[in-house]
Amino acid sequence: MQKAGIILIASGALIVIGLILLAVGNQILLDGVFQGNGVVSSNQDLVIVGDFDSDKSSVGVFAVQVMEFKENMISAKVLDPFDNKIASKNIDSETIEEGFDIRDSGLYKLIIQSNSNEEFQVFGAIGPLPDAGKKFLSFVSAYVLIIGMVGLTGSAVYRVKNKKKSI
Repeated sequence: MQKAGIILIASGALIVIGLILLAVGNQILLDGVFQGNGVVSSNQDLVIVGDFDSDKSSVGVFAVQVMEFKENMISAKVLDPFDNKIASKNIDSETIEEGFDIRDSGLYKLIIQSNSNEEFQVFGAIGPLPDAGKKFLSFVSAYVLIIGMVGLTGSAVYRVKNKKKSI
């Protein structure tokens, strides 16, 4: 019975550590990401502005999520600091993510537009592509959580097995 208790405590600790790493990893991953949400229609665009430093990152990414998706109704484009269109995408699914090059430092704009009079609730985000270290932290947290869950399951199986032996 003592072995199962130790496994249970260790598994619980791993789960707590995994959750903490997950929260910290998400905070670090979203650092520098500019987000916004609102309603778009043919009369109203959603504009999200982000300040980018080309010395820190050469690749940016934007994402758009449409709550009530309808095909060929919404598009997104990214403008560089000189208002040149550097990326554009017709939204062909509920959620899209696209990359773009950051050539100059300054304010980049994500503009989400609709060609319909109908109103759509959208969420958008624009930011630098996370580096490998930030991505690694999110993978580590997931693995620690999985190991903790496996340990918890193993502890339960061990206890059930020992109960059957004692009966």
